[in-house]
Amino acid sequence: MVRDAEAAALFSGLEDLRGLVLAVSGGSDSTALLVLAARWAEALKKRRGRSPKLLAVTVDHGLRSEAKREAAVVKSLARRFGIAHRTLQWRGTKPKTGLQEAARIARYRLLAEAATGAGYEHILTAHTLDDQAETVLFRLARGSGLTGLGGMAHAAAVPVGADTAIFLVRPLLSVSKARLLATLKAAGIDHSEDPSNQDPRFARPRLRALMPHLAREGLDAWGLVRLAARMRRAEATVEFAVAAARSALAPGPWREGEPVTFASTQFRDLPAEVGLRLLGRAIAHAGNEGPVELGKLEELYQAVRTSRASLRRTLAGAVVTLRGGRLVVERAPPRRSPAARGGSRRFTKP
Repeated sequence: MVRDAEAAALFSGLEDLRGLVLAVSGGSDSTALLVLAARWAEALKKRRGRSPKLLAVTVDHGLRSEAKREAAVVKSLARRFGIAHRTLQWRGTKPKTGLQEAARIARYRLLAEAATGAGYEHILTAHTLDDQAETVLFRLARGSGLTGLGGMAHAAAVPVGADTAIFLVRPLLSVSKARLLATLKAAGIDHSEDPSNQDPRFARPRLRALMPHLAREGLDAWGLVRLAARMRRAEATVEFAVAAARSALAPGPWREGEPVTFASTQFRDLPAEVGLRLLGRAIAHAGNEGPVELGKLEELYQAVRTSRASLRRTLAGAVVTLRGGRLVVERAPPRRSPAARGGSRRFTKP
């Protein structure tokens, strides 16, 4: 179980904040987050005379009839600890595909709105060591690169509007689910379980079912989390190298609407991962069609690196031109409709 001294370490750095939003679904992990945060805040108040205000928020996705009852249970538990509670509903038409991802996006949007409305800037979620391991396995199965295999960060900024951000904090990321269950059992506090967590129609439950088999081969949750930590360490090193390469090859600010230019020989001499990321940054800066897909970026980078003739390609709203010893990345011209090009017209003889 997690004792008070350890909880104080888990929530360290949050003591002087005005308030915190706790994402509490009613499951074991988030219920443990509520209990531990309440105990930590109470101990802090006794010791220092003040502590951050806590607001527990439950999101009802409108997908299960039990959700209202579970939210009511969370509200009752929050009241028991003297914590304010709100239930927010995901309204509107639900997609037929990608339901879990859409629900996740809606959940964070509603949590961010609750935080903004309360005047708080931090949301605490109950992601655990087991969740981190599943995330690494999930991303490994989908061919993620170095960044993805680093798993979830302990804290991350989530943009809200043009000039503001909410900070997402995962204080329990180093704690196993088993220890949180033991904490609830010792406190005599019950919790609910979302049946979708065991639904084999979704990828995460299928991967979760594989974990015991992988553990018998030596690839347990701790091993996957250790891999994530090493990937984050390597990620920091690569990012340092990318920043240095940018300063050397394209110094100064990259201004809106202006092309980014590299000397092609110097660009080709960069380590592959550094060159790939630098090209991706330039395309993201110049383009206007959203995130750059890694697989397509890799194909383009390989073409740039191996071509000995001129080259011109478009990707994500940017055009990449290799000519005369220079690699230029700039905004692609607007696409003309087929009608404007004359491609959709048919002419017949009178």
